[in-house]
Amino acid sequence: MSPRRIPDHDARMGTDVMTVVRVQEREIRGSRPVDDPSASPAPRDSETALSVRDLSVVFPSFGRQAHLALDGVDLDILRGEIVGLVGESGSGKTTLARAIMGMVPPPGIVERGEVIFDGRNMTALPDRELRGIRGRRISMMVPNPRSELNPLQTVGRQIAAVAQEHLGLTKREAAAKAMQMLRSVRIPDEERRFKAYPHELSGGMAQRVIIAIALICSPNFIISDDATSGLDVTVQAQVLELMKVLVRDRGASMLFITRDIGITAHFCNRIAMMFAGEIVEIGDVELFFERPAHPYSVMLLAAFSHNPALRAHWTKDTAGRPASAVAETGCRFRHRCVRARQRCAAERPELRELRSGHSVRCHFPVVETSA
Repeated sequence: MSPRRIPDHDARMGTDVMTVVRVQEREIRGSRPVDDPSASPAPRDSETALSVRDLSVVFPSFGRQAHLALDGVDLDILRGEIVGLVGESGSGKTTLARAIMGMVPPPGIVERGEVIFDGRNMTALPDRELRGIRGRRISMMVPNPRSELNPLQTVGRQIAAVAQEHLGLTKREAAAKAMQMLRSVRIPDEERRFKAYPHELSGGMAQRVIIAIALICSPNFIISDDATSGLDVTVQAQVLELMKVLVRDRGASMLFITRDIGITAHFCNRIAMMFAGEIVEIGDVELFFERPAHPYSVMLLAAFSHNPALRAHWTKDTAGRPASAVAETGCRFRHRCVRARQRCAAERPELRELRSGHSVRCHFPVVETSA
């Protein structure tokens, strides 16, 4: 079955979606206006902190076709910038994070592409050099702190061990720096918590310990891989604000991975939308929430709408396939797209600039003047 053509009323429906998107953006952000400078920290300069070029990661499978987890990903992150990477489970967000760290889990391999950091290609460095960079120059925060912390060591010892390894401090110096980090991440009664074991901490405190471990060496680049997903809303807000302040004060950059698009509205400078191993849209936060262009982005934002007809229009299955269907040829999103046309089946769209600071991977992006 060939993809259906977009009906005449889709242009009017697209305009309605823009109205809903703007309303939803205000709901997500709360009472702060879009141009409030406190909404997100601005980049300090235009220098690139990390550059991903044509990165593809494949997972071979015995007797089956290999799974292409990342397919030609391009992404630049500036110094002092927080970029939100949003997408559903299985879209490739964590694989990208692992590839940047040089930690693609086996049997995955980097098929092609580069990750340039400090003038070096991370994908080509030997393990010995990577170990010297991970933790010291690039660090990563994970979503389940209890699975990452050693249950047999006190949290103070675990934080101090990172400083000893990467900064060459003595045991006493490392312990003092670990104590200072516990204060920086606002853990009360830090002397008692220094001697505590992971099971003696609440989920929020355990996550703050992970932040302390990630930041103790003042890294230049930080990856947060859905690090706040397991926290309740109140603690999550506190941890997010803490992360933003610490990143800003250290002049670092961050790749903030999440499935919650609402968080990115007030936390990030730019948003990159990911689907099936590709970045399908990337732009400044204000542009993205004001004028989302990729049908997948609009679909996610329309899901917040209280208008049943709008939700049904943008989320229905247009080809009688499962909602998780991914096309193998042409546009990967076309099986789930209400704007799919014949060209989408025949030709893979390239990521192209729609307007300054806003790029989209779509033949027929949603724009206010669409016909």
